[in-house]
Amino acid sequence: MATGVGSAAGSFGGEKQHSMRFIVAASGAGTIIEWYDFYIFGSLATLMAVKFFHAADTGAFLLTLGTFAAGFAVRPFGAVVFGRIGDLVGRKYAFLLTITIMGAGTTLIGVLPEYAVIGVLAPLILLALRVVQGLALGGEYGGAVVYTAEHAPDARRGYWTSYIQTTATLGLFLALGVILALQLGLGTATFNAWGWRVPFLLSTVLVAASLFIRWQLRETPLFSKLKREGRTSKHPTREALGNWANWKLILLALFGATAGQAVVWYTGQFYSLYFMQVSLKMDKVLAAEIVLVALALATPFFIVFGRLSDRIGRKKIIMAGCLLAALTYYPIFAGIAANASPPNVPVLIGLNFILVFHVTMVYAPIAAFLVEFFPARIRYTCLSVPYHLGNGEFGGFTPVIAVAIAAWTGNIFAGLAWAIVIPLMTFVIGMRYLPETKDTKIWEEVTPAPAMGGPASMPRAGTDVGTTMK
Repeated sequence: MATGVGSAAGSFGGEKQHSMRFIVAASGAGTIIEWYDFYIFGSLATLMAVKFFHAADTGAFLLTLGTFAAGFAVRPFGAVVFGRIGDLVGRKYAFLLTITIMGAGTTLIGVLPEYAVIGVLAPLILLALRVVQGLALGGEYGGAVVYTAEHAPDARRGYWTSYIQTTATLGLFLALGVILALQLGLGTATFNAWGWRVPFLLSTVLVAASLFIRWQLRETPLFSKLKREGRTSKHPTREALGNWANWKLILLALFGATAGQAVVWYTGQFYSLYFMQVSLKMDKVLAAEIVLVALALATPFFIVFGRLSDRIGRKKIIMAGCLLAALTYYPIFAGIAANASPPNVPVLIGLNFILVFHVTMVYAPIAAFLVEFFPARIRYTCLSVPYHLGNGEFGGFTPVIAVAIAAWTGNIFAGLAWAIVIPLMTFVIGMRYLPETKDTKIWEEVTPAPAMGGPASMPRAGTDVGTTMK
């Protein structure tokens, strides 16, 4: 069953299903592009401070990071809006809509006049466009993950969804790669003058290609069966968020899983870049190249840990990643500082590789865990809310919080306090209260005779017929 959608999915019949490879490729390609769109701005933060806040000092950089973080702040709202569409209309149409909105926002940033031309309107419009991007991303991730998971066989859900988990890192990799290629090809002066707009405008072509691929996808067999039988939720937002029992599980998923995962992600893949560029005054191109190589070396471990989570469980790997990150952040960043001047490139790549390795541990299993934690009829909404609260509020604000703490204290390592405390919190709560989900059979929600085993014993948010949703 290397490429099929699994015997459970196949039992629905009636329609020829795409292979799992095609499903993952189509879902993942669009998600990579959305992450690329979202991270171009963050990758160019030091330049954006000059272009849209008309300064190159710490204050302007913090305002730029605040604008970057605004896109994260609204992601939970996008999760609710597009989660409702995904649970009411279908998974496919929700993520067709999100990528269209994301692409429009990115293209408009690419043509937005600078502060020198339109004054204060420039940062205000930029902030509005970041909010639009954040709303779109709030719906995209849940759609891609749920779409993939609802095609995958129960025994390999961690493996197949781990490919979707690579998309955030690959999106950042693509953003850094395009920027570096343009900087080297055009030269620094030309790139800073107008070449920085090209990565934003390139999104138009990428989004069009992704829409063409995604339009060929069918709705998931699991959701289609629920819809045919009239068992989808008529009011998914109210059903998912209007029940305290559901909220308890949403908050458990947030504080016991996604908050720590998010901080580890943004510490390892964004704050480390800013730490080298801003705190250590390293050459910006060299710092980006170091992170780019570390990303390339570590990315395959998303698949390794996704597959491993199918065997030993999601919880063990996520908790181990949070603990290891918290225990090693200070010595790793101290090592980066010690090897920054003159730059010891192999050592810096190795230290950044460890940071991204931590990311692969916490992030690879999180999609499968969230899918298994919530029932199909409200899965899109329930999954998206804790994911985007964690990655939007906790993770997305990590760079600005860490940089602000370091600037306020005058200690370049002080910002690590946030990066250490939150993963430790998640480790304690997750170890105490988080259930293991790997043996959950999501196909039991739609068929009385699933291909593999009996019911899972873990707590769930309601049931597929809403009997506990009062």
